[in-house]
Amino acid sequence: MARLAYTFKTDILFKMLFVKHSGLLKQLVCELLGIRLDSLGEFFIANPEMPPDNLTDKFCRLDINMTVNGQRVDLEIQVRDEGDYPERALFNWARVYSTGLPAGGAYKDLPRTVIISIINFKLFECEEYCSEFQALEVRRRTPLTDKMSLYFFELCKLPKEVSADDMRLLWLALFRADTEEELAKIESMEVPVMEEAIQAYHQITAESTFRESMRLYELARHNEASALRHARDEGKAEGEAKGEAKKALEIARKMKKAGRPLDEIMEFTGLPAESIEKM
Repeated sequence: MARLAYTFKTDILFKMLFVKHSGLLKQLVCELLGIRLDSLGEFFIANPEMPPDNLTDKFCRLDINMTVNGQRVDLEIQVRDEGDYPERALFNWARVYSTGLPAGGAYKDLPRTVIISIINFKLFECEEYCSEFQALEVRRRTPLTDKMSLYFFELCKLPKEVSADDMRLLWLALFRADTEEELAKIESMEVPVMEEAIQAYHQITAESTFRESMRLYELARHNEASALRHARDEGKAEGEAKGEAKKALEIARKMKKAGRPLDEIMEFTGLPAESIEKM
């Protein structure tokens, strides 16, 4: 099977596509949150920009932050399991929630804040592909507040076959698709919104703006990986050097204790005279 050069999980593609085609984003968010599309009123993307300089930042985040019917909603893709995603998602919720309080506003006016994470790895020991977390009292299961909700959609748990009748699964299958065949299979179902999304995918990936953004992003990730590898190599070399120096000092102590002459100790250990005389 021919693998896709870019998928809907490619975060730059994800952001460029859904910011440019906000109608598709509305339908995606409604399906993920179980909101009827015809009930959608207020819808606003708060961070549509993606400045080229940001792509070279190792802390660059390519989430989409929205206001949806008075709620703050943040949608993010995560491909790799780095071992701390629950904490990262909670931190993200706290960041979005805390910035929702206007100057002089009351805490009760803070908006409901929802984090949606589409992840390409197994996070929870359960069969369900969708998990929603809220703040609840441990024994009584009483909600502390209705202003906190974290959704996790685990792509690896989706059923192999999806139906055109289940739009939520169909959207997630689009994100799961890694090959031309998988994309073509979804397109063959002749679901209008899926056809529109796949057409938008082909348009975005053909644009020079997208390819240049990918080049900058991949270069930044490569430079980051090289810097980390260099730091690890330096640390290893430094550790080895310290170990050798410690070993030489120990040998010098034993030779000095045995009454060996200074020049012999210096020749054998490579230590300077002042270091040996200080022992």
